[in-house]
Amino acid sequence: MLWSLIKVLLFIAAIAGLTYGADILLHSNDGLRIAVAGWEFTLGPMQTAIVLLVLVVVLWLVMKLVGFVVATLRFLNGDETAISRYFDRNRERKGYQALSDGMMALASGEGRLALMRAQRAEKYLARPDLTTLLVAQAAEQAGDSKRATEAYKALVTNESTRFVGVRGLLRQKLAEGDRETALALAEKAFALKPRHAETQDILLKLQSEKADWKGARATLGAKLKAGSLPKDVYRRRDAVLALQEARGVFDENATTEAREAAIEANKRSPDLIPAAVMAGRSLIEKGDTRAATRILKKAWSVQPHPELAAVFAEIEPDETPAARLKRFKVLTGLHVDSDETKLLLAELNIAAEDYPEARRALGTLPTTHPTQRALAIMAAVERGEGSDEAVVRGWLSKALTAPRGPQWCCDKCQAIHATWQPICENCGGFDTLSWREPVEVSGRSATGAELLPLLVTPAPAPEDLIDLAATEKD
Repeated sequence: MLWSLIKVLLFIAAIAGLTYGADILLHSNDGLRIAVAGWEFTLGPMQTAIVLLVLVVVLWLVMKLVGFVVATLRFLNGDETAISRYFDRNRERKGYQALSDGMMALASGEGRLALMRAQRAEKYLARPDLTTLLVAQAAEQAGDSKRATEAYKALVTNESTRFVGVRGLLRQKLAEGDRETALALAEKAFALKPRHAETQDILLKLQSEKADWKGARATLGAKLKAGSLPKDVYRRRDAVLALQEARGVFDENATTEAREAAIEANKRSPDLIPAAVMAGRSLIEKGDTRAATRILKKAWSVQPHPELAAVFAEIEPDETPAARLKRFKVLTGLHVDSDETKLLLAELNIAAEDYPEARRALGTLPTTHPTQRALAIMAAVERGEGSDEAVVRGWLSKALTAPRGPQWCCDKCQAIHATWQPICENCGGFDTLSWREPVEVSGRSATGAELLPLLVTPAPAPEDLIDLAATEKD
C-alpha cells in the first residue's frame, strides 16, 4: 500500500517537472544559433527541444536500417535465416522474458501465473525443450493434471527430453497410487538413465512392494556400480533381498534352491537373524548339523535372539533336558551378561528341573528389568521350588502389566511387527526393523488405575503359568 502511494506521488512529481520545464522553454528569450557553410539558423528553446527529439528518432531509424541491410547482405551471402532472425529478435526477447518470469513464478509457488507465462513463452519461442517442461511443471503445480500429462507426453516424443517426460509421468502415477503403471515407467526411466539415484530408489521400492526380489537385487547392484551405495550397506540389503527370494523358493517347495538362497543370504550378512534362522533350518534339513551350529553360533555372537535358540534346539529334537543344557553351552557361553542369555539359561534349567540354578541364572532380571517373559520364568521357578500359590500368583499378576521385552521395531516410525519383514508395513521403510525394546509411548497413570483389574478380578490359575511361559518362549 505504501509503495503504491509512493509511485503515484513520483508520477505526479514527474508530470509537474515536465510541465514546469516546458513552461520555461516557452517563455525563454534565449535561443540556439547554428551557422553552416554560410547558412545561419536561429532556433528558439522549444524548437531546439523538438529538433533534438527528431534527431534521436532519426538515429534510431538509421540503426534499424543498418541492421536490416546487414541481415540482407548475410542472406545474399548464403545465410537463409538471417532476415527471419532479424524480424524474430523482438519475439525472442519477449519469449525469454516470459520464460524467465514463468520460472520465477514457479519457484515462488504461483502455479497459475507460471502457467500463463509458460504459455506466453511457448507462443514466442520455438524451444519446446524449454517451454514444454515449464508448462508441464506449472500445470502440475496449478493442479491441472490433464495439461501436465499432455506436456510430459510431448516431452517423451523428443529423444533429448524423453527421460524428463518419463520421470514426470512417473511422479504423477505415484501420486495417483497407480503402482503398476509407475513400476513400468520406473523401469523405462531406469533403462534411459541407469545411474540416476532417485530413479533407482523408486524402482527398488516398487519392485520390493511387488515382491520382485530378483529385479530388486539387480537394481541394488546398479546402485553399487553407480557409487550411490556403500559396499557394506549393499551387502546387508542384498542379503535382505536374497532372504526374501529364498522365502519365495520355500513357498514353492523347491528345498534345494531354498537352501542355496538362504545360505547365500546368511553369507552376505551373518548378523541378519532371519537369514541365519533360515540357513540353519536348511542345513538341518540337509543333515549338515555342524554347519548349522556354526551359523547359529556366529549369529548369536552378534546378537542373542530367541529364534536362534529355537533353531539350535531343532538340531537335536529328541535329546534329554540335561543333554540339551550341556549342548547349549555353545550359545550360553557367549554374551553371558545379556538378558537373552540369562533367560535362555533359566528356561533350560527349568526344563531340567534344576530350579535353584534357574534362579541363579535369572539373577536380578525380575526386579531390575521386569518383562513378561522374565516374570513368567520367575513364577515357574517359585512354583518348582514349592512356594506358596500366593507368591506364584504375585509374579503372574506382575507379568500381566509388564512390558513384553524386545520385539521387531521399525527404527523409522517405531511400529511393532510380530515377525521380521524387509519393508515396514506402517511407513514402507526398507530394512528398518531391528530387534529391540519398543519406545514407550505412554507411562503408568498417576493414580495407578491400570492395576484396577488385578484388584477386582481373581488372579490367574497356576495352570496358566505353563501356557504363559511356553507362549513367551515361542
